[in-house]
Amino acid sequence: MTISDAEAVELLGADGADLEELCARADAIRRDLVGDEITFVVNRNLDTERVGADLGLVRELVAEAASLGATEICMQGPLPSGAPDDGYLALIRTIASAAPGIHLHAFRPPEVADAAARLGIPVPEFLRLAREAGLGSVPGTAAKILDDDVRARLNGGPDMPVERWIELITAAHEAGLTSTATMVYGHVETPAQQVAHLRLLASIAERTGGFTEFIAMPFADVPPPRTRALTAVARIILAGRINHIQAPWPKVGKALALELLRGGADDLGGLLLDGVLDPSAGQEQGISLTRADVAAIAAELGRPVRQRTTRYGTV
Repeated sequence: MTISDAEAVELLGADGADLEELCARADAIRRDLVGDEITFVVNRNLDTERVGADLGLVRELVAEAASLGATEICMQGPLPSGAPDDGYLALIRTIASAAPGIHLHAFRPPEVADAAARLGIPVPEFLRLAREAGLGSVPGTAAKILDDDVRARLNGGPDMPVERWIELITAAHEAGLTSTATMVYGHVETPAQQVAHLRLLASIAERTGGFTEFIAMPFADVPPPRTRALTAVARIILAGRINHIQAPWPKVGKALALELLRGGADDLGGLLLDGVLDPSAGQEQGISLTRADVAAIAAELGRPVRQRTTRYGTV
């Protein structure tokens, strides 16, 4: 189905019976596109700035995550300013050798730009080298709201221009790297700007086919009806372009994540393993989901559950 921008803005304000009808429509689209499976990935998040310069520690952390069943390592954040010029590539090679076959999901658009600048090479060249070294995909974060005025207000000053973010994420897709697509919502933006953000992501997806999933993350405490409406509207607008929509349980809690899975979402994202070697190596220390938690959520919804790879293949 298609909706106009005006209709989408109106739906973002749905409540009561109208909200339930919207969520049911979105969930029907979800069922048609991806079926009833609830998916999850076993992953470990590492803070690049905190551990990225200690390659020995990184090797140990990655090996431990793999021994615990992780199929994905996620890293976000810049390397320290004093790191070697080829520090990002060295980090990729270290992770790839520590656990052959593990998928590295790392480096937001700002870090991609930083890595290329440190090496003094064009972004596409860095992405080619990174992929050859073992990088599998990049987080489509740092998107916030893709509106320059909103981004400047959120950042308290100039932020990466929308045009530059689009250039970097498109370059990643063209290099054969997939990415997530994100939105951080619920601050100074308007519903119309939320819709424009979704339309822009859809247009990039149509050109590149490089987005694996959409993740909407609240800026702070956003009322559950607004979160449910946004997820449902995203499902409608992105259908056929970005077919997987995540219920970001670390940001909204397990109870609301379950409601999002009733209203258009199909994926729970990562388990976020801590391990015992250095639990504080990731920013989400102490925030993890177990397989039993996932099974309980799926059982409450009466839907099957499947562990997936980063690109939604079967493990």
